Amino acid sequence: MKPVVGIIAQGQMGSAVAKRLTDNGLTVLTSLEGRSAESAKRATAARMEAAALERFCEADIILSIVPPGDAEALAQKLAPYLTQSRKPIYADCNAVNPATVERIASLIDATGARFVDGGIIGGPPKPNYDGPMFYFSGAGAHAAAVLNNFGLPCKIVEGPIGAASALKMSYAGITKGLTALASVMLLAATRAGTAEALKAELAQSQPQLLAWFERQVPSMFDKAYRWVAEMEEIAAFVSEDPAGEKLFDSTAELYRRLAADVAGAKSETDMLARFFR
Repeated sequence: MKPVVGIIAQGQMGSAVAKRLTDNGLTVLTSLEGRSAESAKRATAARMEAAALERFCEADIILSIVPPGDAEALAQKLAPYLTQSRKPIYADCNAVNPATVERIASLIDATGARFVDGGIIGGPPKPNYDGPMFYFSGAGAHAAAVLNNFGLPCKIVEGPIGAASALKMSYAGITKGLTALASVMLLAATRAGTAEALKAELAQSQPQLLAWFERQVPSMFDKAYRWVAEMEEIAAFVSEDPAGEKLFDSTAELYRRLAADVAGAKSETDMLARFFR
């Protein structure tokens, strides 16, 4: 049988995941309550079906795909409807740390629905791209991974609730942390007047790293605002290491500053963009 999937948000990732699933024959429900005209447009393009929250919560599998700072609030919002509905699988697929996941799991468990911990690694689905990869952990992981049969690559992370999120935190800490580190040093080199010399040296001694920076740094600009909460979640994840916690708190502050720059003067982001031209 084909499961009905609920995806509450119609952002870049949520709508692209929905389109991958509808392209593979699934019905994807969403809620347009309080959403913008642009969100409604993305939902239509992805062939998502707008539904009241009562019907939305009767999906077979709910994928929570929202900004990290909204993950717990969404579970709180849906919990009363989940209590009254037949019991779906609720997979939290957000970039949150295991402690946050445990709080969300408690909210969902109290409704009788089955909770699955999830993590997404990779960009939104698009033509000629097999990803992203959905990682699931917890007792219901295999039930959520049935979406592998409908165009959504899934893997099981052995371990309890929190294991998939720990993997996501670790991976994102490396990739987005490295993007932050590169941004800081490219800005410093530009201010010091040594940007061209740095670029030439990277091209000679670290060509693969330079190519990665060329892709990752400019593509970060429009995402920086979403990465602030994610870096705060990673800071909490590594909090047993005080230096690591401080590192990712500072990384969150950097992305907060760059997000404000994108929305305003564009002085630093233009500086970064010029480095690669």
